[in-house]
Amino acid sequence: MRLDLILRAREILTMDGSRPLATAVGVIGGRIVGFDEEIAGLDAERTLDFGDAVVTPGLIDAHCHTAWWGLGLAAVGLGGARGLDELYGLIEAEVSRLDALGDPGAWVHGTGFNQAHHGGAFPDIARLDEITGDRPLYLRHTSGHASITNTATLRLVGALDPGFENPVGGVVVRDASGGPTGLVEEAAQGLVQALLLPYSTERLVEALDAATSRYAAQGITSFTEAGIGGGWIGHSPVEVAAYQAAAESGRLHARAQLMPAIDALRPLEAHASDFSGEGTGAGLDLGIRFGFGDASVRFGHVKVFLDGSLLGATAAVTEDFCGHDHNRGYLLDEPGVYRDRALAAYRAGWPLALHAIGDAAIDLALDLIEEAQERYGRLGAPCRIEHFGIARPDQVERAGRLRIAVTPQAGFIGPIGDQMAERVGAEREPWLYRGRSVIDAGILLAGSSDLPVADNNLRRGMQSAVDRLTGSGATLGADEAITPEEALRTHTEWAARATGQLADKGTLERGKLADFTVFSASPLSAPSIADLDIVATVVGGELSYDSRS
Repeated sequence: MRLDLILRAREILTMDGSRPLATAVGVIGGRIVGFDEEIAGLDAERTLDFGDAVVTPGLIDAHCHTAWWGLGLAAVGLGGARGLDELYGLIEAEVSRLDALGDPGAWVHGTGFNQAHHGGAFPDIARLDEITGDRPLYLRHTSGHASITNTATLRLVGALDPGFENPVGGVVVRDASGGPTGLVEEAAQGLVQALLLPYSTERLVEALDAATSRYAAQGITSFTEAGIGGGWIGHSPVEVAAYQAAAESGRLHARAQLMPAIDALRPLEAHASDFSGEGTGAGLDLGIRFGFGDASVRFGHVKVFLDGSLLGATAAVTEDFCGHDHNRGYLLDEPGVYRDRALAAYRAGWPLALHAIGDAAIDLALDLIEEAQERYGRLGAPCRIEHFGIARPDQVERAGRLRIAVTPQAGFIGPIGDQMAERVGAEREPWLYRGRSVIDAGILLAGSSDLPVADNNLRRGMQSAVDRLTGSGATLGADEAITPEEALRTHTEWAARATGQLADKGTLERGKLADFTVFSASPLSAPSIADLDIVATVVGGELSYDSRS
């Protein structure tokens, strides 16, 4: 027998308890066929020898926004601006660039705005109007749950018309006199996006190519796209076609699991014995459901937005945000509407991934999961709560009892941890983006970046899960710190379990996909995981990134 590939390194961490270490692994047809003595004496078409480097299972980002980030790479980056004058200068420069191109109708796009970089202030709409004139403007907040526009854009969406009403689950924010401030929250962003959508399949393929080539450089071999095809998170009604086209043309550099937004599902009718004996459900045409696809592009959970963001104080909480009297955020729709839609999707075979940051939203998420599981049984993949941002102790216990997965972003702790702590105050600070208590309760802790809300340097995120240090050097919830091994498992074994893909990835075992991340040293013993380099990334036995070339 001749192997396709033999990969060697000083240490291969399999994350498999039955064989935790190896120094060589053999690959045929993109899958692992053996280790060390099992492949001794066999030849291979290729050999990759990484010397003193350390190999782990390929890193999995269990919740990110790849198309959004890829499209944003061409926008004006606002994250580095400090002070509104600097931000205005960036917008002025973009307007000048567009003027030079001779396209008076071209949009001004920006991404990564965070009011914390500007003393808590938002841009003045009058100043934005002065800079942009009649050009439409669309600046995305770093959370993704708000945008900033100008008067020209608000006029286009009808927000200046008499009798305008906010859409369900969103707000065009107004000042005390009733005039728009330019801030557009949550589902109201869909009014603006309707002017831009749908993106062409080719434009989306370009965005996926740009994004996932950067993923490979971060050691990422698989990711879950947390919302496609509908609502304000989607980019096209045929968005799946872009992922397929990218994979077919060699422009998808990591494996994609796609969460359809619940808005993309429609009512389905089938035989009376189908859908748990009710004959009706909600899903995609022809009954396509979770797991459909191949190793490159596959459907995951259904994504359901229950509330907003912590930074924007739109997350639904049971006690006021600090500094915001009587502001407890809001659910994006009525609980009864969520119940009907979520249960219909679940009984049609879609496990739930419920975006819930505030504790009031987490209460609703747990209610929906518990009812779905009691009425229709457990599905092959666990239901998930995305973010699990402000989780009370009783909610942690209940989530463990329900055997769900959660995706709190440890990568938030460094760049926005101080902001989050200020929002909730000292009493609730220990509840933020938990780690240790989640594991101890028996909940699956899946690692994710939520890119572009935070970067997708998963090494930095893993180190934050271990030390929980904020940008100011404070420790956010010291009791929630986890070990380096647990941090690595959040992006390998536990992420694979949470995404329902453990049969193919998450650990290195015979028969599993030959997806590897090559670190400069061991993430289990390095003084800082964040300081490690990614030497190479391998997907299906093929290099997707090699720092040595």
